Amino acid sequence: MDLFDKCYDFKAVEEAKQAGLYPYFQPISSEQGTEVIINGKKVLMLGSNSYLGLTVHPKVKEAAKKAIDEYGTGCAGSRFLNGTLDIHEKLEERLASFVNKEDAILFSTGFQANLGAIAGLVGKGEYVILDKSDHASIVDGSRLSFGTVKRFLHNDMESLEKVLCSLELGIGKLIVVDGVYSMDGDIANLPEMINLKEKYNARLMVDDAHSFGVLGKNGRGTANHFGVEDRVDVIMGTFSKSFASLGGFLAADKEVINYLRHFARSLIFSASITPASTAAVLAALDIMENEPELIEKLWANTKRMRKGVQEMGYDTGTSCTPIIPLIIGEDEKVLKMRRMLLDEGLFVNPVVSPAVPPNKTLIRLSLMATHTFEQIDFALDKLYKIGRKLDVI
Repeated sequence: MDLFDKCYDFKAVEEAKQAGLYPYFQPISSEQGTEVIINGKKVLMLGSNSYLGLTVHPKVKEAAKKAIDEYGTGCAGSRFLNGTLDIHEKLEERLASFVNKEDAILFSTGFQANLGAIAGLVGKGEYVILDKSDHASIVDGSRLSFGTVKRFLHNDMESLEKVLCSLELGIGKLIVVDGVYSMDGDIANLPEMINLKEKYNARLMVDDAHSFGVLGKNGRGTANHFGVEDRVDVIMGTFSKSFASLGGFLAADKEVINYLRHFARSLIFSASITPASTAAVLAALDIMENEPELIEKLWANTKRMRKGVQEMGYDTGTSCTPIIPLIIGEDEKVLKMRRMLLDEGLFVNPVVSPAVPPNKTLIRLSLMATHTFEQIDFALDKLYKIGRKLDVI
């Protein structure tokens, strides 16, 4: 059997394209604001993770341009050797202060931050404990570690305690969860997790990719939202969402960050984050700290959208954030709905199995602070029209 046989036999994509239902790798011909250009047509964007809309903010764009003029387009090496810039260290200091930790370290992507942290911290004979809804980067980081992986039911503290109490008290254990879950739109129960991790001598790492700019004072994330920053051991974040850039970071005690600087392979063996990306995050941080009204508008938009879709009869599951899933339940119906909504001028994200269970396939909506109420009402009108046409409401 040839290694490539599975590639040549993979026909699902071509079949979906022929049916007009293939939803992925859709080219966009504009910047990603509340409206984008697809196939020459203006479309309302309800599938972006730019929660504060800062990817198009003039101050963020200007900061990135100035960084290119000063530092060039890349660093031509890893942080470990020649690729550390003074603005990298400046951003690390700002981020550590932002999340109330002693130190922070930058990675070139958020995915790499999770790989580096989990594989770097969890060794042979130790355990990494995951929520079943954790992001793929957390799962892959766990696979790369030499530790044993255990999983608990989504946001179920009884299930977590069963896992913890089955392990020896004196063995190293790292619980890793999303602060806000990217498909369900619900929030991790950090207060109860912290009680359990302290009871069973474990450590807790929180992936706040979808929490920054959304929860906590000035968008400081889930730990700040619950007032438990000092009791969460490692905080991870990405720059590709509210921070309007590309990259990621980890924040923790100085000793932990220093250890990861020398043992996180995804840091040591990857080129460092670009000057433009770094400067963009610094500018986004300035805006987040000085314009809290952006987060207030994000939540006003979220409330309007959630109320509207729920009144129509859509099932939004356990969502309580700007990520609003519309649970449909059938792969084909979700793909049809996404296609019909796009034809009506509305971009949404379809999520089908195996990314979610077969009976939980969904349309994922995500709100931005820069959406207007008029845009939300336009979206609600289209969601009602197509939902009725497909008999999902």
